[in-house]
Amino acid sequence: MERIKALLQAHVERAYAPYSGFPVVALVEAEGEAFLGVNVENAAFPLSQCAERNAVAAMVLAGKRRIDRVHVYSPKGPIPPCGGCRQVLMEFGGPEVEVVLHGPEGEEVTTLGALLPMAFRL
Repeated sequence: MERIKALLQAHVERAYAPYSGFPVVALVEAEGEAFLGVNVENAAFPLSQCAERNAVAAMVLAGKRRIDRVHVYSPKGPIPPCGGCRQVLMEFGGPEVEVVLHGPEGEEVTTLGALLPMAFRL
């Protein structure tokens, strides 16, 4: 867990968060590989992209479709994914998927099911 946290911390400066001042980096573990994403804000806030969704996009681009575990880090954290990200993560995972919320002082472990108990699923 410390190795992953160090990796996340090493990439948090790559986040583009000039408006909120809230940098986030996410790592999605999928089928034996790891995919990183950072948040990328935009002056037109609805156009911003969350770190979790960017990590999922990298995973999909690599041809993976099943999330095994999610890690989220912010120097302001530990913080959970937003509601939209929870739904996107659930699309490629299930309620049992572990979510590790990292912050400078430690981490919290939960599941997608606990974060989004009434997820929309087809």
